[in-house]
Amino acid sequence: MRIHPRLDLRRLILLLSLAVALFSFFNSFHASYRTQRDLLIDHTLESNRVYAAKLRQSAEQLLGNMHQQLAYSAGLLAERMSQPERLAGETERLTRQSRHFNSAFVVRHDGKVLAASPESLGLLGQRLDSAGAREALDKRRPLISDPYISAKNRLVVFVSQPIFAADGSYLGYVGGSIYLQHENILHSLLGEHFYQDGSYLYVIDRNRRLIYHQDQERVGEIASGNPVVERLIRGEEGSQALTNSRGVEMLAGFAPVAASGWGIVAQRPLDLALQELDGLMLNILRLSLPLLLLSLAGIWWLSQLISRPLWQLAKSAQQWDTEASPEQVRRVRAWYFEADQLKRAILASLALIHQRLGRLSQESLTDPLTGLGNRRCLQAQLEGWEQQRQSFAVIALDIDHFKQVNDNHGHEFGDRVLQHLAQQMSDCSRASDLLCRSGGEEFVMLLPGASLEAARQVAERVRARMGGTCCEECPSVTVSAGVAHWPDSAAAVEEVLKRADDALYRAKHAGRNRVEMV
Repeated sequence: MRIHPRLDLRRLILLLSLAVALFSFFNSFHASYRTQRDLLIDHTLESNRVYAAKLRQSAEQLLGNMHQQLAYSAGLLAERMSQPERLAGETERLTRQSRHFNSAFVVRHDGKVLAASPESLGLLGQRLDSAGAREALDKRRPLISDPYISAKNRLVVFVSQPIFAADGSYLGYVGGSIYLQHENILHSLLGEHFYQDGSYLYVIDRNRRLIYHQDQERVGEIASGNPVVERLIRGEEGSQALTNSRGVEMLAGFAPVAASGWGIVAQRPLDLALQELDGLMLNILRLSLPLLLLSLAGIWWLSQLISRPLWQLAKSAQQWDTEASPEQVRRVRAWYFEADQLKRAILASLALIHQRLGRLSQESLTDPLTGLGNRRCLQAQLEGWEQQRQSFAVIALDIDHFKQVNDNHGHEFGDRVLQHLAQQMSDCSRASDLLCRSGGEEFVMLLPGASLEAARQVAERVRARMGGTCCEECPSVTVSAGVAHWPDSAAAVEEVLKRADDALYRAKHAGRNRVEMV
């Protein structure tokens, strides 16, 4: 079949540009440009100021939440200072539950570390002598430290809360560190506020030190000679045009965070802000001369004619995941070459996307080694059952001494053990049960509608089948299990998983190769 040649987009744009050049001339642009430029700069400055003030409120709320969380911990720990396991558990909760802190500590009144999370810091039993530790011991009140180099040679900000006994005596403090040069809560709060138009944020402390910047290499630098920083140090809020340390003209809005002595700056390069003037200048051109009206009408008609197929294709592409999208694309009248080629490419891509979507969706929920569901699959199912108020039992399984299996027989054999356990779980379960590998040698079985006793029996069957398995290379591979029920064992879905893990922990400590219930 012979394909008739079509006009290409390059020639159409060329014709349009020639028409504009022949029918248009410009006057009074300089005065109009200056007026619009000043308005745009004022608008950008005010927008950045308002935005910095809004983020200041978010930062103050975050710091307040940190102190509130530490105050709650301090109240709990006042009666537990002699219980190392409770102290360690509280520091672990502080670092894992809210992700506010990169590390957490409980420190006695003499500076000795009673508990620390993560344990890899190796500070347990040591005496801290960092700036933040000394300040917390000296002032004995809720504090947010200035940045300093920690005992582990990290640039940190330390948030602390004193611990007092019931009689008012000072016992020590509980605190958390924010690692400024690593991923931290400030990245979560501010990191999403970076735009491709060049806008970005940074945060300084009372000593002009950068504690957050989109370029993490600059964290820790001293911002000297910056008029905005100097105004923040004086506690001012406002906006200002300036040239930054790299010679770039910026439009900055800023607001101080009184609770911590920080300052937040939102800024955008001047030249990028002025790019928005292009559209405004077209309106001025339209009003310049009556003759321009005729040319604009022709340009509008041609642009509509040219852009309509592309607009229709773009609108259809936005709905690419619907079954009707291929038919919508086919109905587009692509009357010139580029639009026709784009239409063909979109149709081919849609066919491929719809083919792969189903496969990718399944792969994203499956553990590749065992064929069971993964943690994402587990979470999705729990959310669905919680909304439907579907009761279920949980069995948490863990292979006993799995590290020894890997060390003695190799990881390939260890993989076969994991696959074997997955098979036993499948053999002992119903079609409606959800079987997941939650990580490493840890597995979870979710039994909808099952009672706690029924789940215990299933767990015993799996345990017995694993214990009775004879394998030439490794004759004894056993499992331990913990069983819980929702809503009988816990009101919250997240809590019932923890209850099952606690029961599994008891089974491990009771000698392994056994099942414990909540």
